[in-house]
Amino acid sequence: MVENLSFDLRSLLHAYRTGKTNPAAVIREVYRRISAYGDPAVWIYLAPRDDSLERAFALEGQDKNLPLYGIPFAIKDNLDWAGTPTTAGCPEFAYVPRRSAPVVEKLIAAGAIPIGKTNLDQFATGLVGTRTPYGICRNPFHQNYIPGGSSAGSAVAVSAGLVSFGLGTDTAGSGRVPAAFTNIVGLKPSRGYLSTTGLVPAVRSLDCVSIFSLTCAEARYLLELVGEFDPADPFARRPEPIEVPRLNELRIGVPAAAELEFWGDRSTEAVYREALARLEGLGCQIREIDFAPFRETGLLLYEGAWLAERYAAVGQFIQSYPQATLDPVVAGIIQKGAQYNAVAAFRDQYRLAELRRQTEPQWQQMDLLAVPTTGTIYSRMAVKSDPIKLNSHLGRYTNFVNLLDLSALAVPAGFQTNGLPAGITLIAPVWGEPLLLSVGTAFETQLAGTLGATKIQLSSLAPLPPLPQKEVASNLIKIAVVGAHLSGQPLNYQLTSLGGTLVRATKTKPYYRLYALTQETPPKPGLLRHEVGVAIEVEVWELPVPGFGQFVAQIPPPLGIGTVVLEDGEEVKGFLCETYALLQAPDISELGGWRAYLATLNP
Repeated sequence: MVENLSFDLRSLLHAYRTGKTNPAAVIREVYRRISAYGDPAVWIYLAPRDDSLERAFALEGQDKNLPLYGIPFAIKDNLDWAGTPTTAGCPEFAYVPRRSAPVVEKLIAAGAIPIGKTNLDQFATGLVGTRTPYGICRNPFHQNYIPGGSSAGSAVAVSAGLVSFGLGTDTAGSGRVPAAFTNIVGLKPSRGYLSTTGLVPAVRSLDCVSIFSLTCAEARYLLELVGEFDPADPFARRPEPIEVPRLNELRIGVPAAAELEFWGDRSTEAVYREALARLEGLGCQIREIDFAPFRETGLLLYEGAWLAERYAAVGQFIQSYPQATLDPVVAGIIQKGAQYNAVAAFRDQYRLAELRRQTEPQWQQMDLLAVPTTGTIYSRMAVKSDPIKLNSHLGRYTNFVNLLDLSALAVPAGFQTNGLPAGITLIAPVWGEPLLLSVGTAFETQLAGTLGATKIQLSSLAPLPPLPQKEVASNLIKIAVVGAHLSGQPLNYQLTSLGGTLVRATKTKPYYRLYALTQETPPKPGLLRHEVGVAIEVEVWELPVPGFGQFVAQIPPPLGIGTVVLEDGEEVKGFLCETYALLQAPDISELGGWRAYLATLNP
């Protein structure tokens, strides 16, 4: 059974909690899959199988409700994992840290099992995944094409179903480009959201730890687990709440036609156009904006004084160890940083401030910016023949994000005619993660594609239980929904657009009757507490306090919000109906829920 088990978080956690498998069986399957996949270039360090099994056995005496109980994951090899070498893609640079990076520590404490350290463009310098002495990872969709970088190994490991999720980093797009090329989700949080302690810096003031996952819901879950302020990180910041517009009020900016560049790749362009149409279908308003200041900002990253930060990170090592196994392109880029002085650095800071000011009017017109993650994908041979220019092409829609202090989410958008994936990136101002993940979830649900390079359909996850319940933060309110707001139903967007997160599917105590309000548009049920009641199926969602207020304000009569008692005795806010509306409404209680009633209408 475990050989056919999806490694998405919901499937694995459900399998553990129902006793269908155990961590040791999953770890054995992880190593079987790694062997069957047959690409050692995914890993720079692969933990011995027996060590991983020992970690799995140690979990078996612990609480199965740990948030990441028995979940296998991958770590990009510029992040520290205690007791294992950190190479940053250069053998001679390797050191063995005594302590793990805080993000790694938090994941392990939550029950996750690290499988190994993954391959990358050396010193996280590149978007191609080919600048490494450890071999080039195979793109799981076509071996002749690049996997994207610099976080190549982590993205491939997730896409190929070898692990459930992976950690990457993102300075110029390294957490987004590989996601697009491997058909997975890549979340680049706001700078300072995730601790960068224990990270080999590339451009320290811009570096972010990124998350690779199979779905947006899982990216959200992982972000919440590890997103804790780190006082030891001088660049750490505390997130600030933002207002999340409704989908049908969302303004999405797109580059004007003259600023879009696909380098002749009509298939990728077609996928992007289809993605914009899909966003329009969700109710979003598409607006053209002036992309020029964003594009010009991106040029500063590799053509400006920020190269000096790369030199500050590892330039001295490169100068001191000329015999080291250095990628010549990476070494050339970093050594170029030595030519910048303080005068040049200030001049480029001034130019960045000018460009940031030029982007401000664009943000007055939009809530999100939607761009192709990349304008095309290249073969390994093409990148080998022209490594600098083609890498620059891949950064057109990514390089500006950290310089402008933005957040970004790369989401699969479909496939080209040649069978290779293409992606779209949603970009928001700082702390825009709730908005990005809500829109991303709605987008991927409508696309209903496959998970990475596996054959598993996203839609097949629907009957699985949601991610395990965590303690509710003081700024979140639980609400039970029973009808048109359920996942996949017409009004569900009202929850997701306000930052709602699905907590679990459950039932009420047998205290209620359910009625069909067929005269409403769209049709919806009415829930009423009754002395002769039954258990009714519900979904429990969480909303931020501001979002909860906006949500309640939208509720029309005869519905209202009261207190609903769940089957385990928990009391949450939930939909109830005024009795006057039920006089002529059919009683559908015995069906047990709204979805069962809808099934009777379309047998």
